[in-house]
Amino acid sequence: MIDPEVKAKLLSYRQSIDNIDAALVHMLAERFRCTKEVGLLKAQFDLPPADPAREEFQIERLRRLAKEAHLDPDFAEKFLNFVITEVIRHHEAIAAEHGGNKQTA
Repeated sequence: MIDPEVKAKLLSYRQSIDNIDAALVHMLAERFRCTKEVGLLKAQFDLPPADPAREEFQIERLRRLAKEAHLDPDFAEKFLNFVITEVIRHHEAIAAEHGGNKQTA
């Protein structure tokens, strides 16, 4: 049997984790809403779905922020790369729907 004090602490931590997870989902939804608009703009002006210079800058920036926040910069980079890959996939789909640029460079 778990000590009631330990059980209460565990429940409290888990409630905070659940709240953070919910906030992350809402923040990602907002981020993707914005990147969808970027994709539409890129398609409208026949710009490439990917922007390697921007991606490199963002990765360096996120690694720096992760270090400042005491978060593993490698993990932060992996996470951002996952998001970037998904955004590019969305931008390519938007470009295809609009008959525009299908390049990734």
